Amino acid sequence: MQPIDDSAIVRDGNVLILAYDHGLEHGPADFKGVPETADPEGIFETATHDAVTALAVQKGVAEAYYPSYSDDVTLLMKINGTSNLWMGEHDSAVNCTVDYAVELGAEAIGFTLYGGSNHEVDMAEEFRDIQEAARDYGLPVVMWSYPRGQGVKNDSKPDVIAYAARQALELGADVAKVKYPGSQGAMEDVVRMAGPVKVVMSGGSKTDDLAFLERVESVMDAGGKGLAVGRNVWQRDDSEGMLDALEQVIYEGVPAADAV
Repeated sequence: MQPIDDSAIVRDGNVLILAYDHGLEHGPADFKGVPETADPEGIFETATHDAVTALAVQKGVAEAYYPSYSDDVTLLMKINGTSNLWMGEHDSAVNCTVDYAVELGAEAIGFTLYGGSNHEVDMAEEFRDIQEAARDYGLPVVMWSYPRGQGVKNDSKPDVIAYAARQALELGADVAKVKYPGSQGAMEDVVRMAGPVKVVMSGGSKTDDLAFLERVESVMDAGGKGLAVGRNVWQRDDSEGMLDALEQVIYEGVPAADAV
């Protein structure tokens, strides 16, 4: 096992992952409002912003576009993912090996775990193999820890989100991407359950600028380490302006009201 080197995806102890796995997970729906965002090259350009510590994409997008941006963008390879056409119990197919991700230049690995799904046991075993393979290269592992499925009645409950963060710790993740639990106090509980794991908030659907930044500020004040965001950046007319604001809130401690 190699020592974990997360310096490539961390800035001043914090993290801002630009997520762009939506094409597989959500399909064309996420691009309809802003059609140009269906072009991955524009997203890679956005990811060159100093605030972004890593860009999360699936294998095919990495193969096609990352070679042109390898000097300016840190690649976080999303190892699993499933289309929105899938209608069964929540699951996520493993689409790429860690070895191949490293060949493509990945400096971090991403994996979705649906705690509470009837497929949770299989996914946890898949995560075991991927986490241990990543350890052989010293790569950090980001868990998209999303409780969903027949075992979960409400995936937005603070206790459920705290459980998701704890699963990330117990199974060996280095970063846990979780939903916002509704308040700073609840987020403090989530962070406490994660121990040394860096907790980042899932950006979710596009929302009002100030409300979004205030939520990020709440995460930072609760001891969280940042954000994994997609639509709340690249669906905006001024994505660079939003990244400028996020840079202030996450790395400089500027209040959301001032950053906006």
